[in-house]
Amino acid sequence: MVARLTETGLTTPTPIQERAIPHALDGQDVMGLAQTGTGKTLAFGLPLIARMKSYGQKPERRTVRGLVLAPTRELANQICDSLRQQVEGTPFKVGLVVGGVGINPQIKRLERGTDILVATPGRLIDLMERNALDLDRTDFLVLDEADQMLDLGFVHALRKIAAWLPSDRQTMLFSATMPKQMSEIAAAYLKNPVRVQVSPPGKAADKITQEVHFIAKTEKTALLIELLDAHRDEAAIVFARTKHGSERLMKALVKAGYAAASVHGNKSQGQRERALKGFRDGETLVLVATDVAARGLDIPQVRHVYNFDLPNVPENYVHRIGRTARAGMDGAAVAFCAPDEVEELKAIQKVMRLDIPVASGRAWEGLEAPAKKGGNRRRGGNGPRGGTAAQPGKPAGNGQRRRRRRPARGKGAPKAA
Repeated sequence: MVARLTETGLTTPTPIQERAIPHALDGQDVMGLAQTGTGKTLAFGLPLIARMKSYGQKPERRTVRGLVLAPTRELANQICDSLRQQVEGTPFKVGLVVGGVGINPQIKRLERGTDILVATPGRLIDLMERNALDLDRTDFLVLDEADQMLDLGFVHALRKIAAWLPSDRQTMLFSATMPKQMSEIAAAYLKNPVRVQVSPPGKAADKITQEVHFIAKTEKTALLIELLDAHRDEAAIVFARTKHGSERLMKALVKAGYAAASVHGNKSQGQRERALKGFRDGETLVLVATDVAARGLDIPQVRHVYNFDLPNVPENYVHRIGRTARAGMDGAAVAFCAPDEVEELKAIQKVMRLDIPVASGRAWEGLEAPAKKGGNRRRGGNGPRGGTAAQPGKPAGNGQRRRRRRPARGKGAPKAA
């Protein structure tokens, strides 16, 4: 195994690997907390592969020896690719079952038995209900990015899957954050776990530079194009909040001359895989995505992450910007904040325990939650640089307050951004 790691260029363990692997090899349950991009896959993958060697025979039909659950197809694919790379040249089988593709070929492959199966919860339940596999002999379970499983509403699916697994298994749970509901999942799945934490929840990688632009929603696309133009030859991911918004933004970028693609829930699995392959291969340099790509996207050449829309869940900001500054490289994370996103920005800064530097515009003064209809929302513009976004109720930059415009009345009142 050490020789294989050396062949793939892995010679020094990351902190989460160094602390989690010894406990996992001892057969203990492990709860690992670490920010995204720190090597969690091999922290559980290497012990799994090592334990597979102790069997000395092939798995029986339809059985699974080690099960890895992941919240999204993209993350499941990434985990599977990483594990297959490590078992290359061995008799061990790493299987993958995710939604969005035909279930019958998956059923056929599972009939032969699987050493390690990587699965999304929904598709795994579909297969169990068709009696396509047997989890009674599963000795190892991994829950990867468990906090995102909660965000995506998989808590009931996880309870259902737990009932199919033997109680005397070894379980490892890995997560970037520790929401309150996680204690319920931990209690249901883990027995006297060893807790391993290598960074505070909500902390971004040290090599990521961050900044925020205060800007009107209608001006975001123009600013994005302007900023992308400064690094046309470097890969960038742009996060939007909705599926339709992602598609619309991607088309606007293509029209502006950028090689762009999109990944979101309305895309088929084949379309998503082709878009990601084009991005990895450098054929596409701008990937527009919803939070479906906030985790499980490990592309070291990504130098820039844009939060075109701020996420509703502040922890997702950490996962989004974690797509850059991977494998020891530097990266830049740029956020756009419209008037109706001030509360999201406050929540993000609270979780991260830092003030994001202001790149342009002025913090939205005295703004609580803007009305959804009518009224007048002031623009951020391209104000003086500097300052922080820590207090959206105060101006950034040189301290000069903008003169407040009187609200328009009658038919001429502008629509909300």
